[in-house]
Amino acid sequence: MSYANSRIPDSAQQGVHENLARVVVRHLAEPFRKPYADYNRSAFEASLAGWDGRAPLILDAGCGVGHSTIQIARANPDHWVIGVDQSEDRLQRRKPYPEALLPKNMVFVRADLVDYWRLMHDAGLRLAQHYILYPNPWPKIGHLARRWHAHPVFPWIPRLGGRLECRSNWLVYIEEMAMALTLALGREVPWEAFEAPAPLTPFERKYRDSGQTLYRLVVDL
Repeated sequence: MSYANSRIPDSAQQGVHENLARVVVRHLAEPFRKPYADYNRSAFEASLAGWDGRAPLILDAGCGVGHSTIQIARANPDHWVIGVDQSEDRLQRRKPYPEALLPKNMVFVRADLVDYWRLMHDAGLRLAQHYILYPNPWPKIGHLARRWHAHPVFPWIPRLGGRLECRSNWLVYIEEMAMALTLALGREVPWEAFEAPAPLTPFERKYRDSGQTLYRLVVDL
């Protein structure tokens, strides 16, 4: 389904996936031991090189072109803000911001979140804030395991603590993330439709301007 030049994920799945609870419970119970890639270890170290060890940490997971990371850093000048994306091309497209105008309390790193989240946990670090903004919804029914809440790395997301905020233009994604977190935390995790007067990402602006409903969940971990 599309509005103007943007689309709501087209999926035969109209509600929470019937296998989601079983998959989440299995991942919560079974250890995930995928070996770390060396480039992700290096990226993790680089993301903390400018940190003073005291400023609270904010992670913008899957930051894309980094507009959200920049806005979050400007709004939280006393925090160290890390924007992580696996695409070097996206990270280089942080226009129209020249290097000299970027906040000094932030860093962009190319890394795979499957490793990065676990490396952060292994280092004993905890987040003050954690953003997962408009992740790839993988809307096909057979793609469930590619969504973050159904991936084996999911248990590390609540383990990092802090205030987690996830946003999507696909209601099913938010409903599923809320269910997965409810199972992990043992308490109900609410979600809501919201308006975005100051969009954090280019996707959010496009979706808003084309009349789509936006959804988010916010939970203190």
